[in-house]
Amino acid sequence: MPFQNYVASTFSQLLIERYAPPSAGVYGLSNAREWIFVGETENIKAALLAHLQAANRAVAGRSPTGFTFEVCPPHARFARQDRLIQELEPVCNRSTPHAGPRRRDTAG
Repeated sequence: MPFQNYVASTFSQLLIERYAPPSAGVYGLSNAREWIFVGETENIKAALLAHLQAANRAVAGRSPTGFTFEVCPPHARFARQDRLIQELEPVCNRSTPHAGPRRRDTAG
């Protein structure tokens, strides 16, 4: 199942600050062609702002233009992230050197 209550927002500081909660959950970054990255974090807003400031060069290099997120309990974040990665196949999650799809977000 893709993101629950999917609402794509423009990847900008104004919209991140307006709509992204400082809550635990998963989030996705995309552009018009592809899903770029799916991450999990303790603070969705902080993680998205870190990506906006190009904290992850691989993600920034794909020029994200949109974001979405899903608030979920901390104990469910990894499983939900793994499911979304399997379904959406974001390009930057595939290129990580980690074993398996699970990847901790370095932004939060």
